[in-house]
Amino acid sequence: MDKSLQKQLDTAAFLSILAYLILAAIKVIVSFRTNSSALLADGLNNVTDIGASLAVFIGIKIARKPRDLDHPYGHSRAEQIATLIASFIMMSVGLQVIIENVRLLIKGEFETPNSMAAIVAFASGIFMIGIYFYNNKIAKKTKSKGLEASAKDNLSDALVSFGTTIGVLGASFGYPIIDPIVAIIVGGIICKTAWEIFYEASHSLTDGFDPDEMVLFTETVEKVPGVYKVVDLRARMYGNTTIADVVIEVDGGIDVSKSHGITDQIEMILHEQHSIQYTHIHVEPKSKFR
Repeated sequence: MDKSLQKQLDTAAFLSILAYLILAAIKVIVSFRTNSSALLADGLNNVTDIGASLAVFIGIKIARKPRDLDHPYGHSRAEQIATLIASFIMMSVGLQVIIENVRLLIKGEFETPNSMAAIVAFASGIFMIGIYFYNNKIAKKTKSKGLEASAKDNLSDALVSFGTTIGVLGASFGYPIIDPIVAIIVGGIICKTAWEIFYEASHSLTDGFDPDEMVLFTETVEKVPGVYKVVDLRARMYGNTTIADVVIEVDGGIDVSKSHGITDQIEMILHEQHSIQYTHIHVEPKSKFR
């Protein structure tokens, strides 16, 4: 990744931290002044987002470190680990919000919030939509899984804020029970987003890969002149880098130089067509009995 993209990635990650710091402070303060459980839940969600975004920011920085003696493949997976940590933080707060507001429903402790809470929540939703589009754009350009997860969280936060707006307005019009109910829904959305981020990060860390993409890789390799057959092809993500392991059959009568030329062509084509950074290729001679 060139320095220009690195700078854009750092800016986007830092922007999320700054946005959540401001929104969390405003929402928590206003929630106490307006007696809104839904806005407080939304604010606590943003508090967890600070930790999650900070983890992603640090992970991005560590992942950029070059390889060393005890990390021969580099530090790229630090970003995925940071994303995993972020999902744990989000899940814990989501559960806390649900438990607290279920308790309020059981006790019947309802307060009518001030309409100011709805204004704050709605403005927050609009703001987070803007952050989502920006971060999602940079995530696609840099192929950063950490920032992609952060963008998903941004969108989730925007939806949560719009939901909070509805809950507060409903409570303001004489239905105070709507406020804690919306807070519980907010908690559920937080938990759902946390699970999706956890699943994607853990899938990648355990070398999970889309089988349909591997089929495309295989078809590409089979079209390379000199390749008789693709015996095996596997791929995995190492941070934001795609690595492929390919076993091919070639004519057993060609010399080492020609077989090496075939492997060079495979590496070049996979890099150009599928953005695969590293391809490890094992060459086998075509069987005379086939």
